[in-house]
Amino acid sequence: MSRNRARTLCLLLFESMLTCLCGVAAIFIRFNEYRGEAFQVLMDERGWLKTLLLMLVVQGAFYLFDLYDLGMIRKRVVLYVRICQALGLAAFALAALFYALPEVMLGRGVLLISLLLMLSVMTCWRVFAMWLLGHPRLAERVVILGTEQTAIEIAREVLDRREYGYKVLGFVGDDPKLVGQSLINPRVIGLTSDLEELVRLHRVDRIIVAINDRRGKLPLSLLLKIRLRDEVAVEESASFYERLTGKISLEMLRPSWVIFSGSLRKTRFYKHWRRLLDAVLSTIGFVLASPIMLVTAIAIKLDSRGPVFYTQERVGMHNRTFRIVKFRSMRIDAEANGPVWAEEFDPRVTRVGRVIRKLRIDELPQFINVIRGDMTFIGPRPERPVFVEQLERDIPYYSQRHLVKPGLTGWAQIRYPYGASIEDAIEKLQYDLYYIKNQSVVLDAIIIFETIRIVLFGRGAR
Repeated sequence: MSRNRARTLCLLLFESMLTCLCGVAAIFIRFNEYRGEAFQVLMDERGWLKTLLLMLVVQGAFYLFDLYDLGMIRKRVVLYVRICQALGLAAFALAALFYALPEVMLGRGVLLISLLLMLSVMTCWRVFAMWLLGHPRLAERVVILGTEQTAIEIAREVLDRREYGYKVLGFVGDDPKLVGQSLINPRVIGLTSDLEELVRLHRVDRIIVAINDRRGKLPLSLLLKIRLRDEVAVEESASFYERLTGKISLEMLRPSWVIFSGSLRKTRFYKHWRRLLDAVLSTIGFVLASPIMLVTAIAIKLDSRGPVFYTQERVGMHNRTFRIVKFRSMRIDAEANGPVWAEEFDPRVTRVGRVIRKLRIDELPQFINVIRGDMTFIGPRPERPVFVEQLERDIPYYSQRHLVKPGLTGWAQIRYPYGASIEDAIEKLQYDLYYIKNQSVVLDAIIIFETIRIVLFGRGAR
């Protein structure tokens, strides 16, 4: 588990406990004159179960408002606004739930007291947690071995994610002229030959190796000596970058990654899990979405001339082509001059098309593709053959994304906004490669929850 995910999980568990304590405290405050009645509410009236329900709703609201995305909540003003929004949504959801199911209500006035307690306690705790997570003395002290572009890119990514708990002390290189000079923010603090002394002097916790070994520059014996002391972690730049960013850098990628990657040797359990996930989610999704699809079909027909659905050729697993099914969101003459990338404010999109694209409703008919076996629920998004041809020429390793079935949603879709250029395709490929390499039940669950949140808030669509 990456350092960031471990921190997020600890934060989630601790705040779940805080939320429950606020609920219990609200019961005792509400029934402060009758202590026995407070205990009765907790035990005899299943108050502890109702408190857990309260916690689940509040934590769900926190998740929806990105309060567990440590990289997003960096300013206190944003933090205060998000906490208020999350608790407001939780209050509305709980009020509706108590109205529909009065038996799950904790007691008159308890909800208001608990939410006020959560507002004050969670705000104070989060301010302290932000300070704690970003405190340099608690950060892991990192030295980057190398002074080339790869080393600078690693440092830049760490500096952009200070809340993840890493502090770059500096670079170590072979050129004496660079010692003391600043490459970006951290400077070159010494030479490779002095690495052992630098580790002791700066109390280094981790060495990131960002040297291209093809030139024979890697000080293997020195790194082995430091590593065997079991005091300092030594990590290759590519694996560190992968853990830090959740993507695989194409610049750091080597052919050996493709040759020796064990991503395709998935366990039997995981294969059964994926088949079950596809069958269950696509069937349930199609049934639940049927009323929405019916209304959408009528709206498309009334809004513009042309068919309700349109099919388009896409490239699937092992470069096999299939026809994807979508709701039509553009004019029927949208590609009269040939296929082009979709733009952010595309003039070809119809009035209904803008709405259904924003809410991802135009993708709903693709449940049919999942049921037919052309696609899976989670995987890289399928691209058109004409664009695949171009991208495979321009981008190394692009064909590797066709090692798995394309999906309705994927890691690239939740981590990167809609892309319509070569640069966007490169960025999304890095996320797709990360998913192909790290497929797991846990990662699939994260993608599903994140997709639900993105759909609810209509983010990243075009």
